[in-house]
Amino acid sequence: MDLGIKGRRALVCASSKGLGRGCAEALAAEGVDLVLNARGSEALEATASAIRQAYAVEVIAVAADITSEAGQAEVLAAAGEVDILVTNAGGPPPGMWSDWNRDDFIAAFDANLLTPIALIKALLPGMMDRGWGRIVNITSVAVKAPIPVLGLSNTARSGLTGYVAGVSRQVAGSGVTINNLLPGLHDTDRLAMLDKVDSAAQGISEEAARAARTATVPAGRFGTADEFGSACAWLCSDKAGFVIGQNVLLDGGAFPGSM
Repeated sequence: MDLGIKGRRALVCASSKGLGRGCAEALAAEGVDLVLNARGSEALEATASAIRQAYAVEVIAVAADITSEAGQAEVLAAAGEVDILVTNAGGPPPGMWSDWNRDDFIAAFDANLLTPIALIKALLPGMMDRGWGRIVNITSVAVKAPIPVLGLSNTARSGLTGYVAGVSRQVAGSGVTINNLLPGLHDTDRLAMLDKVDSAAQGISEEAARAARTATVPAGRFGTADEFGSACAWLCSDKAGFVIGQNVLLDGGAFPGSM
């Protein structure tokens, strides 16, 4: 299927690896030029080079901390006018309710709530003026089924969900859509980190922790960055212009609800 976005320009955050890279590659496969961002320059440049060679699209790589005002300014200056924005940032560390103080919540809000809002506010007016735009926020299944040890993430990402619910409907008539992608368990570095946490907490091997986690997914496996990226590319396409303010769950059937 031709998604109708060849020649568009996308900013994809936290895209040197994992789900962000999956989204970037899927967009590049559709002929979308890219502005990639991550903090680590070495991995980012390697990803940018691989995508250029594989898909023959323009790729600009900006190594900067997107959660800081200086990093946002640097990325936005390099990005210029973009048609597609994919927001993404690493999740806060796990823990228990008694572990977190005000500074921990502020850091989580900066990364997973205030940064996406800042990028949306910066790029949305141009999209509206041009009469077309797509914004996809990578959030988490935790906004539908909160995960006790991820209380910082639960709180920050739920806040972004509420923000998007209102803004997306305010701007829908301008040709701009805003939606959220909610990943469940995908085979990424963050999942490996959670396996280590569970291993240490429960006194079991990382392999046993991973097997126990896999057993919670009805699909019997973890998701891949490639299939997550394909879902993102579809939401960014001309084919999804009637999808407004939705939270699209990709979790292998783990969420038990009907809606």
